[in-house]
Amino acid sequence: MKSKHLSYWLFLFPSLFALVIVVFVPLLMGIYYSFTNWNGQGVTEFVGIEHYVRLFNDQDFINSLFFTARFTFVSLIGINLIGLVLALLLTRKSKLNTPLRTIFFMPNLIGGIILGFIWQFIFLRSFESIAEATGWSFFAGWLSTPLTGFWGLIILYLWQMSGYIMIIYISFLNNIPTDIIEAASIDGANNWQSFWKIKIPMLAPAFTVSLFLTLSGAFRVYDQNMALTGGGPFNSTQMVAMNIFNTAFRANNMAYAQAQAFVFLIFVTIISISQLYITRRKETNL
Repeated sequence: MKSKHLSYWLFLFPSLFALVIVVFVPLLMGIYYSFTNWNGQGVTEFVGIEHYVRLFNDQDFINSLFFTARFTFVSLIGINLIGLVLALLLTRKSKLNTPLRTIFFMPNLIGGIILGFIWQFIFLRSFESIAEATGWSFFAGWLSTPLTGFWGLIILYLWQMSGYIMIIYISFLNNIPTDIIEAASIDGANNWQSFWKIKIPMLAPAFTVSLFLTLSGAFRVYDQNMALTGGGPFNSTQMVAMNIFNTAFRANNMAYAQAQAFVFLIFVTIISISQLYITRRKETNL
């Protein structure tokens, strides 16, 4: 019995060691540095909560937080809606299902920086060419205003992530017993009633997983933001991850960036745990 217990911990030790070294130790060090005037090389003095007081009066950080929250909310709805619709379409009997699943999933395999430059070319070159050829002002000046910059980021992220979430919904849809659907159709249920009364309740765990992945992923967006808009114009499309990076490595204010990162961590953790709690409760009620 003791040998089994020892082998269990020996098997877990490498993963636990890596987790502690890569996650927990840097987290604790970062929290400590946020209360100091750490310059990236050494601690010069302990300043207490000075950085946190400054943070809540930092309009640039607050604006980036609200922009990130708005981006996350729209992405959360859009990605899951598109992913679910694609999953429903691609679980029907068709010879094109496999190639279409591959095509829709492929954008997720492309790096965020490359995606950003691809869509920057589309918005700035292709859209401008369309605007010049047709005279339609809708295609002119994309990424040059806060509104078009926001929707440009949304379009990029929807294109990248919808296929990934689609795969999750497909896996759950394929696990729904066909005899239940057939029994419902024999009882007179149409496609909408089968979807709403049978598929939606049985997809509840998929909603929990997909919403969590979308939520946590949208809050962490950096490379797409950097490549597509660079936070412009005038930092109006700057997300929190970019704001923290600029504070640390461009303004060379490491300790203040650590305070920003810790507050952002708490913010994301509270929202993510709340989402998991609410959706888990919904699973039991459906």
